This record gives sequence, C-alpha cells and structure tokens, in this order.
Amino acid sequence: QQQQQQQQQPTTVPEPAAGGGDGDDVVVGIDLGTTYSAVSVVRPGAGRVEMIPNSNGAHTTASWVAFAKEDGTRLVGDAAKNQAASNPGNTVNDAKRLIGRAFSESAVQADAKHLSCRVEEGPSGKPMIAVEVCGEKRSFAPEQISAMVLEQLKADAEAFLGQAVKRAVITVPAHFNDAQRQATKDAGTIAGLDVLRIINEPTAAAI
Repeated sequence: QQQQQQQQQPTTVPEPAAGGGDGDDVVVGIDLGTTYSAVSVVRPGAGRVEMIPNSNGAHTTASWVAFAKEDGTRLVGDAAKNQAASNPGNTVNDAKRLIGRAFSESAVQADAKHLSCRVEEGPSGKPMIAVEVCGEKRSFAPEQISAMVLEQLKADAEAFLGQAVKRAVITVPAHFNDAQRQATKDAGTIAGLDVLRIINEPTAAAI
C-alpha cells in the first residue's frame, strides 16, 4: 500500500499570482459551466481561492450569449439571459452540450431540441449555431460561443485585478472525451487565453 501511495502523483495546478503587468504573472481558474460560469484567482501569499465578481458584483455569470436583431450587438451573461423571451432565435445557451461533438450524435440531436436557437450541420459534421444578425444569417461553432463567455470572464478578471490576464486553467466534466477537451481549449485560445491545463471538475473541487 505504501508503494502504491508513493507511485501516485498528486495533481498539480500552475500557481496563480496577482501583480501588475502584462499578464504573464497571473493565472486564473475558470469553471466554464453549462448554465453558469465563474473565474477565480489565488493571490501570492493568500493561500486561498478568491472568487472574481463580474460587473454586477455576482460571482457567477450566466453562460448565455445573444445577438440583438437590429444592430447585432453581442450580449453575454445575464444581459443575454434576460432578453431571451423577446429574442429566442438569437439567444444561445447550453453551448457546452454541443462542444466537441458531431451533429449526427443522438445526444446532440436531443439537446438541440431544447435550444431556442437553430442548430445545423456544418463543415466536417460539426454542429453550428445559426442566428440572424442585421437581416443576415450567421453561424457559430459551439467553441466560438463558449469563447464569448470566456472573453467576458477574462474582461471581468482584468477589471478586478487591474492587469492583463493571459493564462488560465479551465475545468471540464470528468466524462468529457479528448475532442470535447480540445474544443474547450480551442475556445480559450479564441478568447485570447493561453490555456495551461484542462482539468476535471471533481479534481478542481478537491484542490
């Protein structure tokens, strides 16, 4: 048993640090959730996780994205969620359920039925989210929608910390396969983040 314990390697996460500068000295942790997302940081010497509030002072941000029909203005978070009833076709939620999956998967077909926006088959069999912006149809991959949520979390973190944020660790469900993990990492890249690691949500909770 002692040998087994010695062989087990502890899960390590790059230690975040806060300071003024170009963003290379801080790493944020992001919980990119299906319904709500959150971002946190560990300041040097603090020894504890500090939740970062959004512009409304809340520690969670709704994982919703919407596009105004009139001018295409992009809304993220509660602003998107609150106008869903009046603009359902241009409001996207639950994009995480589609990320890294094929349009032909039965689970994708089932999840698509519960979305207010339209989901179509795109290049390489990828599910694409179709919306109408200024009278024109536009299509987004699930990771692009997730990137918009990540961009908002990144902006909130930068406003709170008073410095640029470039690096992040992002959590995913333990059941996510390689394609879903890579697509989540791609979302981070699109959002302008260097994703140092993708870790399982149970592991993150334990840490």
